[in-house]
Amino acid sequence: MFRKNTSYFVTVCLLFCAAPASTEEPPGVVINYIPSSSGIYIGSPGIAVCPDGSYIAKHDEFGPKSTEHSKAVTRVFRSTNRGETWKRLSAVKGLFWASVFAHRTDLYLIGTDKQNGLAVIMQSKDGGKTWTTPKDKRSGLLFDTGKYHCAPVPVIEHRGRIWRAMEDAMGPDGWGTHFHAFMMSAPADANLLDADNWTFSNRIGRDPAWLGGKFSGWLEGNAVVTPSAGIVNILRVHYLPDGGKAAVINVSEDGTRAIFDADTGFIDFPGGSKKFTIRYDPVSARYWTLANPVLPRHKDPNPSLVRNAVGLMCSADLRNWTIRSIVLYHPDVSRHGFQYVDWLFDGDDIIAASRTAFGTGERAAPRQHDANYLTFHRIEDFRELTMADSAEGARPGQQAWTAPKTTSR
Repeated sequence: MFRKNTSYFVTVCLLFCAAPASTEEPPGVVINYIPSSSGIYIGSPGIAVCPDGSYIAKHDEFGPKSTEHSKAVTRVFRSTNRGETWKRLSAVKGLFWASVFAHRTDLYLIGTDKQNGLAVIMQSKDGGKTWTTPKDKRSGLLFDTGKYHCAPVPVIEHRGRIWRAMEDAMGPDGWGTHFHAFMMSAPADANLLDADNWTFSNRIGRDPAWLGGKFSGWLEGNAVVTPSAGIVNILRVHYLPDGGKAAVINVSEDGTRAIFDADTGFIDFPGGSKKFTIRYDPVSARYWTLANPVLPRHKDPNPSLVRNAVGLMCSADLRNWTIRSIVLYHPDVSRHGFQYVDWLFDGDDIIAASRTAFGTGERAAPRQHDANYLTFHRIEDFRELTMADSAEGARPGQQAWTAPKTTSR
């Protein structure tokens, strides 16, 4: 299960002066804490393992007093003891919504330069201390015009190419409806900072008729290798009031064509209305994810804001998903959330970074979406977990699985 030991809570990496001790501490290891009174919230958690075995975690800053709309800030942290303690490593300006990944001997961050900004990629040759600056299309500026959107989603290598899903935000109307999904890829041995080395598929936007007229958009897609060795983009779907759907877009072998069949492309996916990360485990021959399913007691007309439970889920075919265990849970939905969880396999364990809204009193988050913590978690022996191993309150038969009683009038 997730390791919890309060001796691991870290104070050296706090952005602000330590606040008085809270009566409610988040599970896991605190990597960073920002008091919500600052008007700055923690977003876009990411995690990577360096070639030397050290861990890298990152998050960006959003909120009314952040610079997310002008020159966004991403903060990078490092652990040399398998996540037990963390130190702040660097502050990267001009980076938002980024994935962090190790490739060959270097680290990379790929995202946008601000909210709905230009697509950029940065490289670090010193383990995350310093990063390149995207000035032009030869130094990491992938698009020099337009508006783009993404999240810390997987960057994978397959058949000699690097793959990563992305969206533009140039469609009509507002959030959700304006996203167009596409896939980007580059030769694995190419200079990834050179925009000419990247291939981009066609972009697919929303059809309001899909899902019986309840489809409001897709975003934050995962590049995944299928059981037949193809590439797909599996996306979060904004689908009200039910949630629980994801979309699968097929991508051609050369990365130039994206094809979506609305009759077969939507799948049942608990927690599919929120961001999730999918990775393949060759040991179990299963795909795994950490998602935010809505448990019966917490059913809500806006499922995208129910983020109080993290479900460990798996699938053999990418279409049929099973919840194996609820590894994080809090009974309060309004101010508690474990969200945008990015994770990696680490032997028999999963290591994860979470954008966590937690606390009471002065240390409380203003709402579940506006996280005040970046937390690290280790899920030990994840392949062996069952529902009986779930977090307290979320085991079968406990309150989370019981729908609230209604009162007749």
